[in-house]
Amino acid sequence: MPRPGDRTARPIRHARHDRHDRHILAADIGGTSSRFGHFLAAPDGSITLAAVARLETAAAESFVDLLGRLPQAGFDLRPDAADAAVFAVPGAVVGRSVTFANIDWALDLDVLAAAFGLTASACVNDFLAQAHGCLLLGDTAETVLPGGMNPQLVRAVIGAGTGLGHAALVPVEGGRVLALASEAGQAAFPFADGQEREFGRFLCAATGESYARGDSVVSGPGLACLHRFLTGEDLSPAAISARLTPGHPTTALFARFYGRAARQYVLGLVAAGGLYVSGGVAAKTPLLVTHPEFSREFHDSPTYGGLLRKTPVRLVRHEHVGLFGAARIALDLLPSA
Repeated sequence: MPRPGDRTARPIRHARHDRHDRHILAADIGGTSSRFGHFLAAPDGSITLAAVARLETAAAESFVDLLGRLPQAGFDLRPDAADAAVFAVPGAVVGRSVTFANIDWALDLDVLAAAFGLTASACVNDFLAQAHGCLLLGDTAETVLPGGMNPQLVRAVIGAGTGLGHAALVPVEGGRVLALASEAGQAAFPFADGQEREFGRFLCAATGESYARGDSVVSGPGLACLHRFLTGEDLSPAAISARLTPGHPTTALFARFYGRAARQYVLGLVAAGGLYVSGGVAAKTPLLVTHPEFSREFHDSPTYGGLLRKTPVRLVRHEHVGLFGAARIALDLLPSA
């Protein structure tokens, strides 16, 4: 198993093949779609994204089936030709067998190794990969709230997609950064007033769960449920995002919930070094974190409002941030030259 954070961030090169490059298979598995990347790792530790394939997750019957569909998608790297492979998946990763959080699948690395000839592989939480990706791509992030990101302090990573992902970036000895996964999205979401609590009951009735989790509130499905609660319209998250304006009630309330989730996590970690927002919801609809309700709620703390107003927030919109993060982790799996 790799030790996240053992390597410092390396530059990303323009794609070009070299006979000394080694081949990395990286995967970012989502509840809706899954991305696979073929990366070239140079002797100096820099990585290049050479090819990408995107598959609909629901079209496959299992993870083995999904991986087996790559040749049909025109992907140019066979698993048995990869020097290392890292699969970033939604859910808590303990050992070499994983049950996914938002997909009715399990992943067993030993089964994959036997089926596809993988020689060095690891499975990691998807937001652990997002955190590593932020280390590589953070300089391209957009400013949501001002201030300089401070790598000498703890930084947080949060992102709404099919669920609500969390991770932490912790400075350790020697200038290195340790990335830590979290399942904070499984915690009960705190509602504050009558309308919010009414939505909580509406959400529980819709999901059949006994309480509302962050995963089911600040996420694509949560956006759809909130919009249905406020307007009666039953639309997909993509269709809702296309309609949102600064004055739309769905925008304001979802932005408030996102700001609250971000505040809770930053305070839980004391992440004074800054917050990266990642994940598909905000990447596709930045208004949901740039809306004034996000910042108002994020700064709303009777005890630590001053700290929060000094905490920078950045939005990482690069569509392959999870793939880059998985590839960065895979560097530690490569055998010594």
